Amino acid sequence: MAYRYVIRHHAYTFDDLKTLLARASPLRSGDVLAGVAAATYEERVAAQLALADVPLRDFLHEALVPYEQDEVTRLIIDTHDAAAFAPISHFTVGQLRDWLLSDEADAPALQALAPGLTPEMVAAVSKLMRNQELIAVARRCEVVTRFRNTLGLRGHLATRLQPNHPTDDLRGIAASLVDGLLYGSGDAVLGINPATDNPHTVHQLLNMLDAVCEQYAIPTQSCVLCHVTTTLELLNRSAPVDLAFQSIAGTEAANSSFGINLGLLQEAWEGTRALNRGTVGQQVMYFETGQGSALSANAHHGLDQQTCEARAYAVARRFDPLLVNSVVGFIGPEYLYDGKQIIRAALEDHFCGKLLGLPMGMDVCYTNHAEADQDDMDTLLTLLGVAGCNFIMGVPGADDIMLSYQSTSFHDALYLRRVLGLRPAPEFEAWLEQQGIFNAQGQLLPASASAQLLGRLPAALR
Repeated sequence: MAYRYVIRHHAYTFDDLKTLLARASPLRSGDVLAGVAAATYEERVAAQLALADVPLRDFLHEALVPYEQDEVTRLIIDTHDAAAFAPISHFTVGQLRDWLLSDEADAPALQALAPGLTPEMVAAVSKLMRNQELIAVARRCEVVTRFRNTLGLRGHLATRLQPNHPTDDLRGIAASLVDGLLYGSGDAVLGINPATDNPHTVHQLLNMLDAVCEQYAIPTQSCVLCHVTTTLELLNRSAPVDLAFQSIAGTEAANSSFGINLGLLQEAWEGTRALNRGTVGQQVMYFETGQGSALSANAHHGLDQQTCEARAYAVARRFDPLLVNSVVGFIGPEYLYDGKQIIRAALEDHFCGKLLGLPMGMDVCYTNHAEADQDDMDTLLTLLGVAGCNFIMGVPGADDIMLSYQSTSFHDALYLRRVLGLRPAPEFEAWLEQQGIFNAQGQLLPASASAQLLGRLPAALR
């Protein structure tokens, strides 16, 4: 079906819904690279105005990637909750925007609506919204998850302690772990990106993380972010796996380029849950995404990169994850050219994920060849804190020496918690106070008060 809008006697025609969504997307380098972006600002405005009049029902009848060719499309259509969708089934995209910005769209209403929304619907409405509107709506969405602590509660901000090391050296990783814990980082997860996916190395890392959590009685979860097939192999070896991790994308072809499919994720989900390692819940999946991954694999089917990204959230939603985050600026300037594009993409991703009912965090990051710097990340970090982001990264010095990109530091999390009055996960905060790391007001105490922690490192890591 073609869509048409006239501006100043000039008619703009968009051949189908896929084209309309792409032309309505705010400018980003990845869509220009893919040849799907609007040619002019006026064409983009025309597409946005045309998109505002599209009935939401159209997204249930016009598949952007053919149903027969793509298991992600089949997942989206086959699991759509018609009852949850019914109250807004008569809306256009523009009317959905207006409702989301109204007082009617409170947290309970948004939670009830989430199963009735498809990724394409939320991607569409995000294209009509200013940054402040993305923040305002996302802030109302409360998505709470549990494993060994409670994440996503309003007024709280968690961090992933990310102690990566270029050679997977256990002592180097342990030093970063202790450093992060002494700054109150790690309630979302103690998560290592391994330099190698070798099962023996990953098993060693898992054992080390498990020993640290046991030695210190830390109410958090650990994860080595290896490929899901490595996790499955280690499950068969009785490795101490808390969370199964995988990078995911929004099309079957893009997921195939990652070496995964929905069946493999199902196997990992079931196998990890069977270990029953959680204490307050059993949400065991951790997913990472990022705009541009489908285009990198030439698997975007002509979709704009933000709509592809939103479709990845349907994959995540299927497996009831503990954690999901967009690694927003990691792929590089070919997809998000500068700080302005990175900020916009991050706010879109957070908004879309939360609206679909996901526990969204964000890796506030950029690569050194992007037109961005730490000031841009400070701005984005603050905006995401206001928007109610569930968690951010905690990287020593904000500089990941293994992955070679810039992220957020332990100090950045302290800043955001302080200026916005946010607290760690409740169970983790109680542990920090017990250890003499934080006081009862959630403030960091001098390092000397927590020196006892250093004396209880497992002997092999001293």
